[in-house]
Amino acid sequence: MTMMLPSILTQVDELVQPEIRAALERIDERTRLVAGYQLGYWDATGAPTGRGGKGLRPALALLSARAAGQPVERGLPAAVAVELVHNFSLLHDDVIDGDLERRHRPTAWAAFGVGPAILAGDALLGLADEVLCAAPDVDVNRGLSTLHTAVRRLIAGQAADVEFENRADVTLDECLAMARDKTAALLACSATLGAVVCGAPPAVVDGLDRYGERLGLAFQLVDDLLGIWGEPAVTGKPVLSDLRARKKSVPVVRALGVDGPAATRLAELYASPGDLSAADLALAANLIEETGARDWTEKQADRLLTEALAELDQLGEVGSAAGADVPGVHADLVAIAHFMTGRDY
Repeated sequence: MTMMLPSILTQVDELVQPEIRAALERIDERTRLVAGYQLGYWDATGAPTGRGGKGLRPALALLSARAAGQPVERGLPAAVAVELVHNFSLLHDDVIDGDLERRHRPTAWAAFGVGPAILAGDALLGLADEVLCAAPDVDVNRGLSTLHTAVRRLIAGQAADVEFENRADVTLDECLAMARDKTAALLACSATLGAVVCGAPPAVVDGLDRYGERLGLAFQLVDDLLGIWGEPAVTGKPVLSDLRARKKSVPVVRALGVDGPAATRLAELYASPGDLSAADLALAANLIEETGARDWTEKQADRLLTEALAELDQLGEVGSAAGADVPGVHADLVAIAHFMTGRDY
């Protein structure tokens, strides 16, 4: 089922994207070309190509400002910062993984080289701090602390992901912890940062954090499913891309931990030298399904989504008592959650 885009994303286009483009003007021309390419603003020659990505993380930041009882404009610095950090992570992630395609076109490092892509990522991370520090009437210290904690966790998750490539004994608990750091930490930051910089009460920030953490992990599980069974037209990546790269994603690690011939054969495929053939990749996907790991992952994603939405229900009562406007943004936060965990495969 294809999910409808929540209306808050229109405000991301109207409010956040111009602010990001303005921030890019602060960096040198060479690096700006790569950064703007990554963000989807222009092609490798600098010719305009339209808007950037869907803007889910900045949308959450804007909504968290509204949840704190403030207008979305107060959350703009937070929204810009989380989108810049997200793209910093994607630039480095594509280099580390050697991915050649993202969003239906060459990755930044494939288009410009490894060095320029890494530098562009570094520039975006620095810009995120600048945007928060330059914002008027916000709690800069709390905002930077929240953002930096998320970045630290994101890097820890990426480091674990890299380590897993050379290990055959990765446990499911380790894999889930990696996903919480690599993906859920920034989603939770996105869902709280607007409220944080607006000085929201701790109870409101904590509730939004729990919502974002659960939503982030559900989102990663769905992404893991799409990395195996997703349609390239939807994901922007080749079919069975995660299996081709022998990624230790959650469905794979769950399957490898199940007793039986299917798990044994999957382990043999993952340990075999050389590239996996198309037949090998199709077999690996079937073996994962045979172990029940696909169904298990889907159910875990559904459970986490339910828990995230339950956090919003509880937060509505807490927020109202604290003078926040959580009920006023409840429908938008629910819509974002359903959109982010919708599956097109």
